[in-house]
Amino acid sequence: MRPVSEITPAQAAGLRYVLTDIDDTLTRQGKLLSSSYTALWKLRAAGLKVIPVTGRPAGWCDCIVRQWPVDGIVGENGALAFWEEAPAGESPRLLPRLPILKSMYHPDAIKNNHPVLRQIREQAMTEVSGLRDAKDQFSRLFDITLDYAEEEPVLPLSAAEKVQEIARARGAVAKISSIHINIWMGNYDKLSMAERFLTERFGWQGDVSEVLFMGDSPNDEPMFAHFPLACAVANIRRYQGLITTLPAFVAAQEGGDGFAEIAETVLAQKRLSHNSSFDI
Repeated sequence: MRPVSEITPAQAAGLRYVLTDIDDTLTRQGKLLSSSYTALWKLRAAGLKVIPVTGRPAGWCDCIVRQWPVDGIVGENGALAFWEEAPAGESPRLLPRLPILKSMYHPDAIKNNHPVLRQIREQAMTEVSGLRDAKDQFSRLFDITLDYAEEEPVLPLSAAEKVQEIARARGAVAKISSIHINIWMGNYDKLSMAERFLTERFGWQGDVSEVLFMGDSPNDEPMFAHFPLACAVANIRRYQGLITTLPAFVAAQEGGDGFAEIAETVLAQKRLSHNSSFDI
């Protein structure tokens, strides 16, 4: 991983889309920082499409896509995508017409009432002391999520790895984030749904040089492996032993401050590339 300061104007020049994880990428200790939230606004103001790609549930995604400066969101590690569209026609009122929430679901997504998921949860709870359901489980549609580090007691990473082994042995997909283990049935991940969403919503033609991704943990690895301009915030170093393909670049700072660092660097390099084009 190289410092984000080494991102070049040429690499930033063609960027059109920013994909980003949320927990411990935009946040610190569970809170969205002013630095990262301001950076989201700056990225959009620069004309970039901003799409969080997260393990968080459908309920959170509904709120985020309505209230944050984003152009859509991919949630539950790729099971779904939400976005807003302007309504057709003219408003019968003097006030502007309100946007309409739209949704897309991965064709391989399976609802989280699958009996194998219940069995995995029971076994994991029995074998891993201190493990508990994630508090946002009530608003999930497609996965079960177990908390090992969002709240106390914070369990070691080895506990998350044990849960992952249990889930995989029963044929489920299990991904470790900085706080949770997300477990689901179905052949999809963050990358497959992000690409589907970019293609169907924005007409993306598959040019990976147009995409910047920012993340922090093992469940981001498909994105790290696929996009040349993949970046991580500094706290990724805690998980290096669990990630085979690391991102190309890493920030000096952790969490939301690292996100802001990456965003500012990319925007500065994009401005340089634009100015250079007028000098030719």
